Amino acid sequence: RVRIPLPVSNILWEHCMRLANRTLVEGYANVKKCSNEGRALMQLDFQQFLMKLEKLTDIRPIPDKEFVETYIKAYYLTENDMERWIKEHREYSTKHLTNLVNVCLGSHINKKARQKLLAAIDDIDRPKR
Repeated sequence: RVRIPLPVSNILWEHCMRLANRTLVEGYANVKKCSNEGRALMQLDFQQFLMKLEKLTDIRPIPDKEFVETYIKAYYLTENDMERWIKEHREYSTKHLTNLVNVCLGSHINKKARQKLLAAIDDIDRPKR
């Protein structure tokens, strides 16, 4: 057994938590269909994940916690709020944003709104190319 100094252990935990949270958002962005109940379960699962993490480590706040929570909650936004949200949240990839819009199609966003939101995402992505 090799003892790891606490500062090194904390850095390792931070990286693991950040990677786990980023992986959760990536997984949520791969969902093809999702109901309101499904998003509620995602929030519940994430809360359980956080509770388990808090028992394992004393690191507070949990790195990228807001990154995951914000993405899950974005599903519930109205068309206008989502357009604003898309423009304000550049930390998410084009894939994350596009999937969010596509998953909302039919539940509370119509096809016309979907096209408008996808155009907004494309406008954000354009300067990167």
